[in-house]
Amino acid sequence: MEKAVLLDEQAIRRALTRIAHEIIERNKGIDDCVLVGIKTRGAFIAKRLAERISAIEGKAIQTGELDITLYRDDLTVKTEDQQPLVRQVDIKHDVTDKKIILVDDVLYTGRTVRAAMDAIMDVGRPSQIQLAVLIDRGHRELPIRADYVGKNIPTSSGERIVVRMTESDQEDRVVITE
Repeated sequence: MEKAVLLDEQAIRRALTRIAHEIIERNKGIDDCVLVGIKTRGAFIAKRLAERISAIEGKAIQTGELDITLYRDDLTVKTEDQQPLVRQVDIKHDVTDKKIILVDDVLYTGRTVRAAMDAIMDVGRPSQIQLAVLIDRGHRELPIRADYVGKNIPTSSGERIVVRMTESDQEDRVVITE
C-alpha cells in the first residue's frame, strides 16, 4: 500500500542537479572521476548525473555500470538451472588511481554498496570511492555512509522505498509503501 509520495519528477530533477554540483565542487572538477551506476536504477541515475555534470562543466565525465549480483552476500536470484542471474558489467575506463563515484537509488543496509566496492576493487585500485544516492533511508548494517544524498528519509523496517524512473517504470517518483 502506497503511504506517500516522497519525491515527484521535479523534486528528483532538483536533487540530481544539486548532487551534480556537489560532486563537481568536492572533487574540484571532474578530472580523474568516474561515475559508476549500480544496476538497475543506480545506472539510470548515474546517466542523468553525467548529463547534468557535462552541462555544467562543458565536458563529459567518464561513466560505467556495475552489476553486483555475484558479489552479494545474500544472493537469491537464480536462473532456472540455479545459476546466479548476471547482467552485463560495463566499465570501459581504467579505475586505478581514479575517484570512483558509486551511484545507487536507495541506501539501506549498506550491503549493496559493500558488494559494489568489492566489484570495483576486482577491476582496479581507485584512489577513492565516493557514494551518491537518491534516497538514504537509514537502518545500516555496515559502516557505510553516502557522500551525496538527494533526500534522507527515516523509515521503519516494515516500510519500503520504491523508486520509479522513466527509463524502466514510465514515470519519475519515489514513494514509501508498507
